[in-house]
Amino acid sequence: MNVRESLKIVIVVVFAVGCTAPAEPSLTIYNQNFAVVRERLNLNLKRGGNTISVTDITAHLEPDSVILRDPAGKHTLQILEQNYRSDPISQGLLLSLYEGKEIDFLVRGMERKDDQIVRGRIVRSGYVPHQSGMQRYGQQYTMQQSAMAYGPAGQPIIEVEGSLRFNLPGEPLFPALADDTILKPTLNWVLETDKAGKLDAELSYVTGGMSWKADYSMLARDNSNRIDVIGWVTVDNQSGRTFEDAKIKLMAGDVSKIQQEPYAAYEMDAIGGSAMDMSMPAAVSEKAFADYHLYTLNRKTTLHDRETKQVEFLRAEDVNSQNLYVYDGVKIDGRYRNWDPESIRNNREYGTQSNPKVWIMREFKNTKENNLGVPLPRGTMRFYRRDDDGQLEFTGENVIDHTPKDEAIRVYTGNAFDLVGERKRTDYQIDINSGWLDESFEIKVRNRKDKDAVEIRVVEHLYRWLTWEIVNKTDDFTKTDSQTIEFLARLEPGQEKTITYKVHYTW
Repeated sequence: MNVRESLKIVIVVVFAVGCTAPAEPSLTIYNQNFAVVRERLNLNLKRGGNTISVTDITAHLEPDSVILRDPAGKHTLQILEQNYRSDPISQGLLLSLYEGKEIDFLVRGMERKDDQIVRGRIVRSGYVPHQSGMQRYGQQYTMQQSAMAYGPAGQPIIEVEGSLRFNLPGEPLFPALADDTILKPTLNWVLETDKAGKLDAELSYVTGGMSWKADYSMLARDNSNRIDVIGWVTVDNQSGRTFEDAKIKLMAGDVSKIQQEPYAAYEMDAIGGSAMDMSMPAAVSEKAFADYHLYTLNRKTTLHDRETKQVEFLRAEDVNSQNLYVYDGVKIDGRYRNWDPESIRNNREYGTQSNPKVWIMREFKNTKENNLGVPLPRGTMRFYRRDDDGQLEFTGENVIDHTPKDEAIRVYTGNAFDLVGERKRTDYQIDINSGWLDESFEIKVRNRKDKDAVEIRVVEHLYRWLTWEIVNKTDDFTKTDSQTIEFLARLEPGQEKTITYKVHYTW
């Protein structure tokens, strides 16, 4: 029996167990690198015990998440035994099965007549479990196995005529496939039911290897603060399986998922205004679901294995935004990275280094009145501005977290070239016995622009202690939280402004 005949036998065995191919699947993909797969299985069962094999599944299926049920509730189903095999046949796997044995190797010549067959004994196959199999056992095991795969242990050793070779002498010719080899990831069940007949069952399971993310393109109009917003969802399928004509939902939110997961509907295409082109149906609809948000692709789509698919889910025009400049003058030295708050408070030199960069921030309100007002899932937000020649130029990007409607979004996009900050401490006095500390600072901000006046928000962190008072200052400030104050510096082109203050701590 040759290899091709063996393959035919395996395929017949897989599909002769009373299970036809699944119907149109349904996917709920989470932005935490996993998904829930739901699909129908057409089973032809006999009363009592049945042996069922399902091969159209992913390579990252979590076996303990499998649920099989009769949606109509007419059959009682019980899985007495389940076996999940996710290491399909490969050259490396077959080499491992024949370790210690001799097989033939085909050594190809320049012409077919020069081909030779050599006999070799497989001392070491160099095979390690595939990536999806390794991941189920944790990061440390995955790293160990990967080190073996790409290190010396990953090299095969073949003995040919008494000599050892650290590579294959030719193309291995295996005698035959074993009866229990698999060509695709497979679920094997011993299933018991209370009645015979055909059953349209529902199979669901959690799988890794699937993810989605949001991306936003923010297009500024000339030199104004009005922007157009285009939102995309990008779905990535690395599950080892293609899903034909699938119904796809995308769950946004921080769902608790152990790593080795009603409220009235809110439709995106009902936000009104110019946020959506109402002449065209929305490609994605959104609604609140429990404490998360669910986005549904409004048409079935085929998601191929190893494929990345993008769908537009948001288009908003004429969104009012604001360009902000923020100077946070404290430059935190890397040596303080792992310090506890008590050590920071007691360190005399902490926070005395100066950061000269002024941050560029873009802020806008996610409201219906501002032509948005939709829940925005976590994703990368990229900003563009049109130059005088009409071309779009990239001006910065950053990541936003999940943002509900009616909340403000502030995104850091870079450092201003023509704005400079300078900060230094001018006085430090402490009386530990009496329980007080005085600290004074001088902050300078400069506008080196030729034409434009700017406003810079000067942020100061009062990190020494919880109880403090500003006892001397040159400018008014706003208290933004219990340990942060903010001064506002308005600068004409070429102007420099100096802000000083003294803070008094007590404990």
